[in-house]
Amino acid sequence: MPAQHTRTAADYVIIGGGAAGCVLAARLSEDPDVSVLLVEAGGQDRSFLFRWPAGFAKMTKGMASWGWSTVPQSHMQERRIWFTQARVIGGGSSINAQIYTRGHHSDYDNWATVHRCEGWGYRDVLPYFKRAESNDRFAGIYHGTDGPLSVSMPKATLPVCDAFLRAAQAYGIPFNPDFNGPRQAGIGFYQLTQRAVRRCSTSQSYLKPAMNRPNLTVQAQTQALHIVLEQGRATGIVVQRKGREQTLRANREVIVAAGAIGSPRLLLLSGIGPADHLNDVGVAVRHDLPGVGANLQDHIDICAIAELHGPDSYDGWDRLHKAPLAGLQYLLFKSGPAASALFETGGFWFSGPTLDRPDIQLHLGQGSGIEKGIARIDGCGITLNSANVRPRSRGTVRLASNDPLAPPLIDPRYWSDSRDLDVSLKGLSMARDILAQPALRHHVRREVLPGPDVQSREALHDYACRMAKTDHHPVGTCKMGPGPAAVVAPDLKVHGLEGLRICDSSIMPQINASNTNAPTIMIAEKGADLIRGCDPLPPAGRPHKAD
Repeated sequence: MPAQHTRTAADYVIIGGGAAGCVLAARLSEDPDVSVLLVEAGGQDRSFLFRWPAGFAKMTKGMASWGWSTVPQSHMQERRIWFTQARVIGGGSSINAQIYTRGHHSDYDNWATVHRCEGWGYRDVLPYFKRAESNDRFAGIYHGTDGPLSVSMPKATLPVCDAFLRAAQAYGIPFNPDFNGPRQAGIGFYQLTQRAVRRCSTSQSYLKPAMNRPNLTVQAQTQALHIVLEQGRATGIVVQRKGREQTLRANREVIVAAGAIGSPRLLLLSGIGPADHLNDVGVAVRHDLPGVGANLQDHIDICAIAELHGPDSYDGWDRLHKAPLAGLQYLLFKSGPAASALFETGGFWFSGPTLDRPDIQLHLGQGSGIEKGIARIDGCGITLNSANVRPRSRGTVRLASNDPLAPPLIDPRYWSDSRDLDVSLKGLSMARDILAQPALRHHVRREVLPGPDVQSREALHDYACRMAKTDHHPVGTCKMGPGPAAVVAPDLKVHGLEGLRICDSSIMPQINASNTNAPTIMIAEKGADLIRGCDPLPPAGRPHKAD
């Protein structure tokens, strides 16, 4: 990505060069009559690990991330959970597992009806999903084929994945060829944000093609400190770059796209948020807005791990004597361990017989120890993650002090609603039952974790508290909608202020029941039209009835 000259003012100043920020910068700069300045605290995505699918395994362990953890979780035996948040151009889309899922149709219909966000129902947002997408397998009412974001089938699944799909079907979960089509429930292959077996982040798919536009400037390694407010209007931001502070002016709007942790953190540092909290940490109150940093939602999962009879997974390929061979195979043939996103099969199912929408998501990992928080076993193994994708627990993002460089206090309050723990344990039971199916006996030697001795509710709870991890899907901390708990209106303007919008996963009033990268990109696509004052894309035709 070519270097950019320094700019101190622009029509639109975008804070955060993540999944949403890259989309916004590319779409807004399509108009040659406006200038766009994108500010990102992290660096460029130059390492080959950002390109190779398996590079994801390094990311959750700290590469290109802020290095934050949660506060002690009072409903998880006071455990602190590693909380990966991207610090690189492309944000989460540059470090995630590349899984492309949108959620259930009703997720967005609830935004429009229950949360009163007009214009955000499923038929309203589907055209923006399609505009973003270039799908290599599906087309028609649910899919786009000529958008910037390449979406493709996995190219490096192992035979154990096929056995897993048969086992899940024997358990009772039907095969589903397209989780983003007419129905979500089922088991199958995940589609991935990849092009030619390379990660397709928003940095590569949206921002890079726009970088030669003279009206677009990107400043990486530039930390936003606070938003400048003048008489109730956002007029710019103060940043720190190369040890110096600088004010960047916004002639039209400041757009915050720093994610579900970074966006509320920046607002709070700017004196925008709940007055009591701001007073407690010594930040002058500029605009009392109680909802900032509230409504934090996240998916948390628990894994079951099985040992295999033989070398049927990708375990061991990251060792020094084998990693060069994997790299060579990838470079020559675009195949092998480095070509795998490692979590490429899975699906959605119900924790109980009376539910009308899936609340459990499964991800099969083609190895053990893939992510930080997942145990590595001796020999070869597979990991089956089960996540409660409809959590009821709500948490907060708060400041530890008025120091703009101090880590925030992240408190998801996992399992504070006891029903979430019940669903999580049912998901774990589902994963164990699938791994025990006859279809996997050719591959699976035994269950290692939780282990056959872990059966009682007390023992399962203890295991869950030790092994549960985030799915890296925080949302909701700058909630969209009307009322005192909301931060932005459906046009993404911050309530009570002029010249300030938020456009990222933090605006979700309720988390979608799947991975969050695709919905975040959709939000930015739709947000770009709202900012430009364009007519919204025509609502999609009436889709088939979903699950």
